[in-house]
Amino acid sequence: QVQLVESGGGLVQAGGSLRLSCAASGDTSTMNRMGWFRQAPGKEREFVAAITWTGGITSYADSVKGRFTISRDNAKNTVYLQMNSLKPEDTAVYYCAADLSFVYDSWGQGTQVTVSS
Repeated sequence: QVQLVESGGGLVQAGGSLRLSCAASGDTSTMNRMGWFRQAPGKEREFVAAITWTGGITSYADSVKGRFTISRDNAKNTVYLQMNSLKPEDTAVYYCAADLSFVYDSWGQGTQVTVSS
């Protein structure tokens, strides 16, 4: 099992930046990918970005391409989400997740990101 702890959320004005972190602990030897998802009030959870753990290949939702950057530090077992040019519609609880068996099967507790207009 892998335990995930997110940090870095907060309140920021539109156009600002935040960096989220997700630290993984436990048996990380089988991690294939780590991803970020978000859920806004009244909406379903949606994919934001992902990165493969060994090759560092990234993927992004269209809504965040060019504004968000996912990266990882394998030595620290940590994945980051750098969020720039934030918009009010980016307001959500952000979750990180680990893919251990080709599905996202470990989830963090979430961190709130609020973007004011």
